[in-house]
Amino acid sequence: MHTAQEWLQKICDLPLPNKVRLMNVCGGHERSISMAGLRKALPSQIDLIPGPGCPVCVCPEQDIYQAIQMALQEDIVLVSFGDMLRVPVNVAKKDIRTLEQAKAAGADVRPVASPQEAVKIARAEPHKTVVFFAAGFETTIAPVAGMIAEGIPANLLLLLSGRLTWPAVSMLLESEQPGFDALIAPGHVSTVMGPEEWSFVVDKHHIPAAIAGFTTESLLAATYSVLRQLIEQRPFLDNCYSQLVRPQGNPVAKRLIQATMDVVDAPWRGIGVIPASGFELNQRYAEHNVRLRFPDFAKQARENAGQMPPGCDCAKVVLGKITPLECRIYGSPCTPRNPVGPCMVSDEGACRIWWSSGLRKESAEIAEVS
Repeated sequence: MHTAQEWLQKICDLPLPNKVRLMNVCGGHERSISMAGLRKALPSQIDLIPGPGCPVCVCPEQDIYQAIQMALQEDIVLVSFGDMLRVPVNVAKKDIRTLEQAKAAGADVRPVASPQEAVKIARAEPHKTVVFFAAGFETTIAPVAGMIAEGIPANLLLLLSGRLTWPAVSMLLESEQPGFDALIAPGHVSTVMGPEEWSFVVDKHHIPAAIAGFTTESLLAATYSVLRQLIEQRPFLDNCYSQLVRPQGNPVAKRLIQATMDVVDAPWRGIGVIPASGFELNQRYAEHNVRLRFPDFAKQARENAGQMPPGCDCAKVVLGKITPLECRIYGSPCTPRNPVGPCMVSDEGACRIWWSSGLRKESAEIAEVS
Protein backbone atom coordinates (compact mmCIF):
# COMPACT_ATOMS: atom_id res chain seq x y z
CA MET A 1 0.00 0.00 0.00
CA HIS A 2 1.26 3.45 -0.91
CA THR A 3 1.23 6.36 1.51
CA ALA A 4 -0.68 9.54 0.70
CA GLN A 5 2.59 11.27 -0.17
CA GLU A 6 3.52 8.47 -2.55
CA TRP A 7 0.13 8.62 -4.28
CA LEU A 8 0.49 12.38 -4.64
CA GLN A 9 3.89 11.94 -6.26
CA LYS A 10 2.54 9.31 -8.64
CA ILE A 11 -0.25 11.71 -9.65
CA CYS A 12 2.21 14.58 -10.15
CA ASP A 13 4.36 12.36 -12.36
CA LEU A 14 1.48 11.70 -14.78
CA PRO A 15 1.37 13.58 -18.11
CA LEU A 16 -1.82 15.38 -17.18
CA PRO A 17 -3.98 17.28 -19.66
CA ASN A 18 -4.44 21.03 -19.24
CA LYS A 19 -7.67 20.47 -17.30
CA VAL A 20 -9.41 17.39 -15.98
CA ARG A 21 -12.65 17.35 -13.97
CA LEU A 22 -13.24 14.60 -11.42
CA MET A 23 -16.63 14.32 -9.72
CA ASN A 24 -17.27 12.65 -6.39
CA VAL A 25 -20.84 11.75 -5.40
CA CYS A 26 -20.41 11.15 -1.70
CA GLY A 27 -20.70 13.69 1.10
CA GLY A 28 -18.20 11.68 3.12
CA HIS A 29 -15.71 11.86 0.26
CA GLU A 30 -16.20 15.61 -0.04
CA ARG A 31 -15.63 16.03 3.68
CA SER A 32 -12.41 13.98 3.55
CA ILE A 33 -11.18 15.87 0.46
CA SER A 34 -11.85 19.26 2.02
CA MET A 35 -10.54 18.49 5.49
CA ALA A 36 -7.33 16.99 4.08
CA GLY A 37 -6.80 19.98 1.77
CA LEU A 38 -6.53 17.77 -1.31
CA ARG A 39 -7.65 20.50 -3.70
CA LYS A 40 -4.56 22.52 -2.81
CA ALA A 41 -2.25 19.49 -2.72
CA LEU A 42 -3.16 18.10 -6.15
CA PRO A 43 -1.82 19.58 -9.40
CA SER A 44 -3.73 22.69 -10.47
CA GLN A 45 -5.01 20.99 -13.64
CA ILE A 46 -7.21 18.70 -11.53
CA ASP A 47 -10.63 20.09 -10.67
CA LEU A 48 -12.40 18.12 -7.92
CA ILE A 49 -16.16 18.62 -8.26
CA PRO A 50 -18.60 17.78 -5.45
CA GLY A 51 -21.69 16.09 -6.88
CA PRO A 52 -25.04 14.69 -5.69
CA GLY A 53 -23.81 13.17 -2.45
CA CYS A 54 -26.12 14.78 0.11
CA PRO A 55 -29.54 13.16 0.69
CA VAL A 56 -30.66 15.98 2.97
CA CYS A 57 -29.92 18.49 0.21
CA VAL A 58 -32.17 16.76 -2.33
CA CYS A 59 -34.95 15.66 0.03
CA PRO A 60 -38.18 16.95 -1.56
CA GLU A 61 -39.34 20.23 -0.12
CA GLN A 62 -42.89 18.89 -0.12
CA ASP A 63 -41.89 16.00 2.15
CA ILE A 64 -40.34 18.39 4.68
CA TYR A 65 -43.45 20.58 4.50
CA GLN A 66 -45.63 17.51 5.02
CA ALA A 67 -43.62 16.54 8.10
CA ILE A 68 -43.85 20.05 9.57
CA GLN A 69 -47.60 20.31 9.04
CA MET A 70 -48.26 16.84 10.44
CA ALA A 71 -46.22 17.64 13.53
CA LEU A 72 -48.15 20.88 14.04
CA GLN A 73 -51.66 19.74 13.17
CA GLU A 74 -51.84 16.08 14.14
CA ASP A 75 -51.51 14.36 17.50
CA ILE A 76 -48.29 12.55 16.66
CA VAL A 77 -44.66 12.18 17.66
CA LEU A 78 -42.47 13.12 14.69
CA VAL A 79 -38.97 11.63 14.71
CA SER A 80 -36.23 12.20 12.16
CA PHE A 81 -32.48 12.23 11.74
CA GLY A 82 -31.01 15.38 13.25
CA ASP A 83 -30.02 17.19 10.04
CA MET A 84 -33.59 17.19 8.76
CA LEU A 85 -34.80 19.32 11.67
CA ARG A 86 -33.05 22.44 10.35
CA VAL A 87 -33.88 22.25 6.64
CA PRO A 88 -36.16 25.18 5.68
CA VAL A 89 -39.16 25.08 3.36
CA ASN A 90 -40.46 27.82 1.08
CA VAL A 91 -42.97 29.69 3.19
CA ALA A 92 -43.13 33.25 4.45
CA LYS A 93 -40.55 34.12 7.11
CA LYS A 94 -43.32 34.69 9.64
CA ASP A 95 -44.45 31.07 9.20
CA ILE A 96 -42.83 27.98 10.64
CA ARG A 97 -40.15 26.92 8.18
CA THR A 98 -38.36 23.99 9.84
CA LEU A 99 -39.09 21.03 12.07
CA GLU A 100 -36.87 22.71 14.66
CA GLN A 101 -39.19 25.72 14.67
CA ALA A 102 -42.21 23.39 14.84
CA LYS A 103 -40.69 21.81 17.94
CA ALA A 104 -40.18 25.25 19.48
CA ALA A 105 -43.84 25.99 18.74
CA GLY A 106 -44.95 22.97 20.77
CA ALA A 107 -44.93 20.09 18.29
CA ASP A 108 -43.53 16.79 19.56
CA VAL A 109 -40.50 16.55 17.28
CA ARG A 110 -37.55 14.40 18.32
CA PRO A 111 -34.18 13.75 16.66
CA VAL A 112 -32.99 10.15 16.37
CA ALA A 113 -29.66 8.69 15.34
CA SER A 114 -30.89 5.30 14.11
CA PRO A 115 -34.07 3.52 12.99
CA GLN A 116 -34.04 1.47 16.19
CA GLU A 117 -34.51 4.65 18.22
CA ALA A 118 -37.77 5.25 16.35
CA VAL A 119 -38.90 1.71 17.21
CA LYS A 120 -37.95 2.23 20.85
CA ILE A 121 -39.99 5.44 21.06
CA ALA A 122 -43.03 3.78 19.43
CA ARG A 123 -42.90 0.84 21.83
CA ALA A 124 -42.45 3.10 24.85
CA GLU A 125 -45.53 5.14 23.89
CA PRO A 126 -48.00 2.67 22.34
CA HIS A 127 -50.89 5.11 22.79
CA LYS A 128 -49.23 7.64 20.45
CA THR A 129 -48.80 7.57 16.69
CA VAL A 130 -45.10 7.90 15.90
CA VAL A 131 -44.06 9.06 12.42
CA PHE A 132 -40.49 8.37 11.33
CA PHE A 133 -39.43 10.85 8.64
CA ALA A 134 -36.62 8.86 7.00
CA ALA A 135 -34.50 10.56 4.35
CA GLY A 136 -31.29 9.09 2.99
CA PHE A 137 -29.43 7.19 0.31
CA GLU A 138 -28.94 3.43 0.10
CA THR A 139 -26.71 3.19 3.17
CA THR A 140 -29.43 4.78 5.31
CA ILE A 141 -32.33 3.00 3.67
CA ALA A 142 -30.80 -0.47 4.22
CA PRO A 143 -31.12 -0.29 8.05
CA VAL A 144 -34.59 1.22 7.67
CA ALA A 145 -35.53 -1.81 5.56
CA GLY A 146 -34.03 -4.06 8.22
CA MET A 147 -36.10 -2.34 10.88
CA ILE A 148 -39.28 -2.89 8.88
CA ALA A 149 -38.52 -6.53 8.08
CA GLU A 150 -37.86 -7.33 11.74
CA GLY A 151 -41.36 -6.15 12.58
CA ILE A 152 -42.35 -2.72 13.81
CA PRO A 153 -45.12 -1.59 16.16
CA ALA A 154 -48.50 -0.84 14.63
CA ASN A 155 -48.26 2.76 15.86
CA LEU A 156 -45.03 3.44 13.91
CA LEU A 157 -45.56 4.99 10.47
CA LEU A 158 -42.98 6.07 7.91
CA LEU A 159 -42.66 9.16 5.77
CA LEU A 160 -40.03 7.70 3.46
CA SER A 161 -37.80 9.98 1.40
CA GLY A 162 -35.14 7.48 0.38
CA ARG A 163 -33.18 7.96 -2.81
CA LEU A 164 -30.82 5.91 -4.99
CA THR A 165 -27.54 7.59 -5.89
CA TRP A 166 -26.76 6.27 -9.36
CA PRO A 167 -29.82 7.68 -11.23
CA ALA A 168 -28.68 11.25 -10.53
CA VAL A 169 -25.27 10.48 -12.03
CA SER A 170 -26.97 8.79 -14.97
CA MET A 171 -29.10 11.89 -15.50
CA LEU A 172 -25.98 14.06 -15.58
CA LEU A 173 -24.26 11.78 -18.06
CA GLU A 174 -27.33 11.73 -20.29
CA SER A 175 -27.35 15.55 -20.41
CA GLU A 176 -25.59 17.56 -23.10
CA GLN A 177 -22.98 18.83 -20.62
CA PRO A 178 -22.18 16.20 -17.95
CA GLY A 179 -19.57 18.49 -16.42
CA PHE A 180 -16.96 15.86 -15.50
CA ASP A 181 -14.41 13.60 -17.16
CA ALA A 182 -14.17 10.83 -14.56
CA LEU A 183 -16.08 9.61 -11.51
CA ILE A 184 -15.02 8.84 -7.95
CA ALA A 185 -17.85 6.48 -6.95
CA PRO A 186 -19.18 6.30 -3.37
CA GLY A 187 -17.70 3.68 -1.09
CA HIS A 188 -20.48 3.15 1.44
CA VAL A 189 -23.19 2.93 -1.22
CA SER A 190 -21.08 0.35 -3.03
CA THR A 191 -20.69 -1.75 0.11
CA VAL A 192 -24.47 -2.13 0.14
CA MET A 193 -25.43 -2.21 -3.53
CA GLY A 194 -22.22 -3.59 -5.01
CA PRO A 195 -19.65 -2.03 -7.34
CA GLU A 196 -21.58 -3.30 -10.36
CA GLU A 197 -24.11 -0.50 -9.83
CA TRP A 198 -21.54 1.89 -11.33
CA SER A 199 -20.61 -0.20 -14.36
CA PHE A 200 -22.92 1.88 -16.57
CA VAL A 201 -20.54 4.83 -16.24
CA VAL A 202 -17.85 2.88 -18.08
CA ASP A 203 -19.93 0.53 -20.24
CA LYS A 204 -22.44 3.06 -21.54
CA HIS A 205 -20.61 6.37 -21.33
CA HIS A 206 -16.97 5.26 -21.60
CA ILE A 207 -15.97 7.39 -18.62
CA PRO A 208 -13.32 6.22 -16.11
CA ALA A 209 -14.60 5.36 -12.64
CA ALA A 210 -13.09 4.22 -9.37
CA ILE A 211 -14.72 3.40 -6.04
CA ALA A 212 -12.95 5.05 -3.10
CA GLY A 213 -12.95 4.74 0.64
CA PHE A 214 -12.66 7.66 3.02
CA THR A 215 -8.97 7.80 3.85
CA THR A 216 -6.68 10.17 2.02
CA GLU A 217 -4.79 7.17 0.65
CA SER A 218 -7.91 5.57 -0.83
CA LEU A 219 -9.14 8.81 -2.36
CA LEU A 220 -5.75 9.49 -3.92
CA ALA A 221 -5.54 5.91 -5.19
CA ALA A 222 -8.91 6.36 -6.91
CA THR A 223 -7.81 9.72 -8.28
CA TYR A 224 -4.63 8.18 -9.70
CA SER A 225 -6.62 5.32 -11.20
CA VAL A 226 -9.11 7.49 -13.11
CA LEU A 227 -6.35 9.84 -14.27
CA ARG A 228 -4.37 6.93 -15.69
CA GLN A 229 -7.50 5.60 -17.35
CA LEU A 230 -8.06 9.00 -18.98
CA ILE A 231 -4.47 9.31 -20.16
CA GLU A 232 -4.37 5.75 -21.52
CA GLN A 233 -7.92 6.04 -22.91
CA ARG A 234 -8.75 2.75 -21.25
CA PRO A 235 -11.77 3.30 -18.99
CA PHE A 236 -12.77 0.62 -16.50
CA LEU A 237 -14.37 0.40 -13.07
CA ASP A 238 -11.65 0.17 -10.43
CA ASN A 239 -12.31 -0.84 -6.83
CA CYS A 240 -9.99 1.14 -4.56
CA TYR A 241 -12.01 0.22 -1.47
CA SER A 242 -11.68 -3.54 -1.64
CA GLN A 243 -11.42 -3.77 2.16
CA LEU A 244 -15.22 -3.37 2.34
CA VAL A 245 -16.62 -3.31 -1.19
CA ARG A 246 -17.27 -6.82 -2.47
CA PRO A 247 -18.79 -8.07 -5.74
CA GLN A 248 -22.60 -7.92 -5.54
CA GLY A 249 -22.42 -5.83 -2.37
CA ASN A 250 -24.29 -6.88 0.75
CA PRO A 251 -26.83 -9.53 -0.32
CA VAL A 252 -28.72 -9.41 2.97
CA ALA A 253 -29.17 -5.64 2.85
CA LYS A 254 -30.26 -5.76 -0.78
CA ARG A 255 -32.73 -8.55 -0.06
CA LEU A 256 -34.26 -6.57 2.82
CA ILE A 257 -34.67 -3.48 0.63
CA GLN A 258 -36.29 -5.53 -2.13
CA ALA A 259 -38.62 -7.24 0.37
CA THR A 260 -39.93 -4.00 1.91
CA MET A 261 -39.73 -1.33 -0.77
CA ASP A 262 -40.47 -0.51 -4.38
CA VAL A 263 -38.29 1.67 -6.60
CA VAL A 264 -40.32 4.59 -7.97
CA ASP A 265 -39.87 7.81 -9.93
CA ALA A 266 -39.06 10.46 -7.35
CA PRO A 267 -38.56 14.24 -7.05
CA TRP A 268 -35.21 15.71 -6.06
CA ARG A 269 -35.38 19.17 -4.58
CA GLY A 270 -34.57 21.88 -7.09
CA ILE A 271 -33.82 19.27 -9.75
CA GLY A 272 -37.13 17.64 -10.61
CA VAL A 273 -38.30 14.06 -10.97
CA ILE A 274 -35.61 11.48 -11.73
CA PRO A 275 -36.95 8.14 -13.01
CA ALA A 276 -36.50 5.08 -10.80
CA SER A 277 -34.58 7.06 -8.17
CA GLY A 278 -36.73 6.74 -5.05
CA PHE A 279 -37.79 4.18 -2.47
CA GLU A 280 -41.38 3.74 -1.32
CA LEU A 281 -42.90 1.18 1.03
CA ASN A 282 -44.36 -1.71 -0.94
CA GLN A 283 -47.95 -2.93 -0.69
CA ARG A 284 -47.15 -5.46 2.02
CA TYR A 285 -46.26 -2.63 4.41
CA ALA A 286 -48.80 -0.10 3.18
CA GLU A 287 -50.38 0.18 6.64
CA HIS A 288 -47.17 1.87 7.80
CA ASN A 289 -47.10 4.38 4.92
CA VAL A 290 -47.95 7.77 6.38
CA ARG A 291 -49.00 9.06 2.97
CA LEU A 292 -51.93 6.62 3.05
CA ARG A 293 -52.93 7.35 6.63
CA PHE A 294 -52.85 11.15 6.92
CA PRO A 295 -54.01 14.06 4.77
CA ASP A 296 -51.44 15.06 2.19
CA PHE A 297 -50.62 18.55 3.44
CA ALA A 298 -47.91 18.78 0.81
CA LYS A 299 -50.49 18.97 -1.96
CA GLN A 300 -51.90 22.23 -0.67
CA ALA A 301 -51.26 24.98 -3.22
CA ARG A 302 -47.98 26.75 -2.43
CA GLU A 303 -45.79 28.90 -4.61
CA ASN A 304 -42.28 27.63 -5.29
CA ALA A 305 -43.10 24.15 -3.99
CA GLY A 306 -40.20 21.83 -4.61
CA GLN A 307 -37.73 24.58 -5.37
CA MET A 308 -34.79 25.84 -3.38
CA PRO A 309 -35.29 28.99 -1.29
CA PRO A 310 -35.01 32.30 -3.17
CA GLY A 311 -31.42 33.09 -4.08
CA CYS A 312 -30.18 29.62 -3.09
CA ASP A 313 -28.13 27.80 -5.72
CA CYS A 314 -27.94 24.51 -3.80
CA ALA A 315 -29.35 22.50 -6.72
CA LYS A 316 -26.55 23.73 -9.00
CA VAL A 317 -24.00 22.83 -6.33
CA VAL A 318 -25.50 19.34 -5.96
CA LEU A 319 -25.28 18.78 -9.72
CA GLY A 320 -21.69 20.01 -9.87
CA LYS A 321 -22.60 22.96 -12.07
CA ILE A 322 -21.06 25.50 -9.69
CA THR A 323 -18.91 25.42 -6.56
CA PRO A 324 -20.31 26.49 -3.19
CA LEU A 325 -18.28 29.71 -3.46
CA GLU A 326 -20.25 30.58 -6.59
CA CYS A 327 -23.62 30.40 -4.83
CA ARG A 328 -25.13 33.86 -4.62
CA ILE A 329 -25.83 33.64 -0.88
CA TYR A 330 -22.91 31.52 0.34
CA GLY A 331 -21.66 33.11 3.55
CA SER A 332 -24.08 36.02 3.31
CA PRO A 333 -26.72 35.40 4.45
CA CYS A 334 -26.38 31.58 4.30
CA THR A 335 -24.14 30.11 7.02
CA PRO A 336 -24.30 26.93 9.13
CA ARG A 337 -25.66 28.97 12.04
CA ASN A 338 -28.42 30.41 9.86
CA PRO A 339 -28.79 28.14 6.82
CA VAL A 340 -30.96 29.35 3.98
CA GLY A 341 -30.55 26.27 1.79
CA PRO A 342 -30.14 22.58 2.63
CA CYS A 343 -26.53 22.41 1.35
CA MET A 344 -25.50 24.51 4.36
CA VAL A 345 -27.45 22.37 6.84
CA SER A 346 -26.14 18.85 6.46
CA ASP A 347 -22.67 17.59 7.34
CA GLU A 348 -22.78 15.97 3.88
CA GLY A 349 -23.71 19.21 2.11
CA ALA A 350 -20.89 20.71 0.05
CA CYS A 351 -21.58 24.26 1.27
CA ARG A 352 -21.46 23.22 4.93
CA ILE A 353 -18.28 21.23 4.31
CA TRP A 354 -16.53 24.05 2.46
CA TRP A 355 -17.51 26.56 5.16
CA SER A 356 -16.29 24.23 7.91
CA SER A 357 -13.01 23.88 6.01
CA GLY A 358 -12.51 27.64 6.15
CA LEU A 359 -13.33 28.45 2.53
CA ARG A 360 -14.74 31.96 2.23
CA LYS A 361 -15.48 34.07 -0.82
CA GLU A 362 -13.06 36.77 0.27
CA SER A 363 -10.19 34.27 0.58
CA ALA A 364 -10.90 32.96 -2.92
CA GLU A 365 -10.90 36.52 -4.29
CA ILE A 366 -7.57 37.24 -2.61
CA ALA A 367 -6.11 34.04 -4.09
CA GLU A 368 -7.28 35.02 -7.58
CA VAL A 369 -5.73 38.51 -7.27
CA SER A 370 -2.42 37.18 -6.00
